[in-house]
Amino acid sequence: MKRILLFLFLLSGTSSFAQIKLARLFSDHVVLQRQKPIPVWGWAKPKENVTVTLGGETIKAKADTSGKWIVRFAPLEAGGPFQLTATAKSGNVTVQDILIGEVWLCSGQSNMEFKVQQADNYAEEKKNADFPKIRHFTVDREVTMLPQKDLKNGSWEIASSETVGNFTAVGFFFARELYQKLNIPIGILHSSWGGSQVEGWISKEGMLNSEVLKDYAQHMPTTWEEADKQIDAKLRTQLFKDPKINPSAPDEAKYTEAGYDFSKWHKTDNPIGQWDWKGIWAFRGNGFMARIITIPADIVSQKTILALAENDSQNAIYINGKQVSSGIIKGVRKIEIPENIWKAGENSLVIKFGNLIGSPWYGLGLQGSADDLYIGTGKQKISIAKDWFLMASFADTHSYMHSSNNVGTTIYNGMIAPLIPFATRGTLWYQGESNAGRAYQYRESFPLLINDWRKKWSVNGKPGDESFYFVELSSFGSDQSSNKGSNWAELREAQTMTLKLSKTGMAVTIDVGNAKDIHPTNKQDVGHRLATNALKLDYSQNIEYSSPMYDTVTFSDGKATVSFKFAGSGLMVKDKYGYLKGFEIAGEDKVFYYAKAEISGNTVIIYHPKGVKPVSVRYAWSDAPVEANLYNSEGFPANPFRTDTWPGTTEGKKFE
Repeated sequence: MKRILLFLFLLSGTSSFAQIKLARLFSDHVVLQRQKPIPVWGWAKPKENVTVTLGGETIKAKADTSGKWIVRFAPLEAGGPFQLTATAKSGNVTVQDILIGEVWLCSGQSNMEFKVQQADNYAEEKKNADFPKIRHFTVDREVTMLPQKDLKNGSWEIASSETVGNFTAVGFFFARELYQKLNIPIGILHSSWGGSQVEGWISKEGMLNSEVLKDYAQHMPTTWEEADKQIDAKLRTQLFKDPKINPSAPDEAKYTEAGYDFSKWHKTDNPIGQWDWKGIWAFRGNGFMARIITIPADIVSQKTILALAENDSQNAIYINGKQVSSGIIKGVRKIEIPENIWKAGENSLVIKFGNLIGSPWYGLGLQGSADDLYIGTGKQKISIAKDWFLMASFADTHSYMHSSNNVGTTIYNGMIAPLIPFATRGTLWYQGESNAGRAYQYRESFPLLINDWRKKWSVNGKPGDESFYFVELSSFGSDQSSNKGSNWAELREAQTMTLKLSKTGMAVTIDVGNAKDIHPTNKQDVGHRLATNALKLDYSQNIEYSSPMYDTVTFSDGKATVSFKFAGSGLMVKDKYGYLKGFEIAGEDKVFYYAKAEISGNTVIIYHPKGVKPVSVRYAWSDAPVEANLYNSEGFPANPFRTDTWPGTTEGKKFE
């Protein structure tokens, strides 16, 4: 009996303690937005009275039938530290070391998620990172089918040499410049997910109220079981051109036979990395990799080493239909192949394998270096680092990781909804790489996200007035001409068109990218260019803040004259050669030629020495326009543009 009473006492105490709580964002070291009403919310027992105190003001509230309560404190000026308390019969909770200042939500995909410790000059940045009035909150990755009420984890961290390495680099460099210029506390609320598409960040209501995504929202799955079935059918459509094709075990057994034609499988030039990023999204199970290898006749009679990088799952390896290896090999796999297994000329290599064992989250794929993919003898190596074909195994048990791009709205539900209505000055956004294949649709989906979030942060039915500053895609890939088209250029165009929305701004970053790495490490300049937008537009500093932007074009006497807004104190060439590069012109035939270009005041005159009569001008119109070198005197690179409206490469491609 005593044990029962003790258990009931402990249960009662635990239940009582748990009854009142604040939303996760309201924890020690939080920064609250100055000069705006401050919403504070949490949960108590249903219908319970709650008393909340902050900065000398006390407000009483009553929890609704679900237990939620909310109060709004009068605006405060920058300062602190303050204390926040919430008290009810069921208990009380206190938050310490609260500062009042400027709060910015940082969101997007991997270039926003990119950490200070990954950025340029980290050792130096770390030594100079003690800013006790800059605080950072990381929202954990989560996707959910329904909007969440609160975050499960998270805490505010004070910027220091010990903590700053895990901060969002763009957000921190932005915050540091604001703090140094304004001398007020800065809060960085960081909610991003690498590889995420914009559609995952938009609410279902936002989609339903738009023409561009309404149909998707009306037919989207409501459970993960439905979602898995849809993505399975989509993957079979992608791989077989028909969702009804569902290979059996005997069908898949043929994959390893000599002479099997796998040329219609999914092709990848670089097999190192997760299959998620090779085009076989979220699949978890077994899979096949295959390749044709040409072997010189003099190697056939020799023992060779087949090096296959790293994959610690159960592997079965077949050469010309004959199994040559089976089992688990940790580290770089170097398999000895006996004499006369290879034949002179073309050989088929097929590997069946599964999810990594040591890193099960990784799923299918290889780790390590492309240099560890080869066939070697004592004297020579034949690289097999390119031209592989991939195929998922549908006959074996498989599943789908519940990740960022499986279902639209699910990132919003898990990572944005719990933040509303936490007061902010605005949002910094770095995303678009994952939407480049649907760049034309981004003209509508990106403004939709901004308007959706502003509506969600509305007060008394009036949409929020938060500023929204975003990073234009940097340079990555090839510097192809306009005749080949460019998804990334079209995405940049869609971003530029979004500037028509009020209180928006854009950081042009084509000059601080890395054509060979989608994650450029110079995040300092990115943060600075975003900061200039805020310093000018939010904090009224008298500075130049924008890149030169295309304004008008005139065509006369075989030349095009382009004028620019935001030319600052003048246009300039910024490289050691001193002449403009990156301009192309086309005539009525729509064939583009690289052109001569000369600065004249706030205009650029473009022409072709061979007398092409231009009807269109394009500048920096490629995935990686690394040669483009037009700037204003304040050091901002000119924004890529085109003067025509000819059909692009992404029209008609839609989110499904």
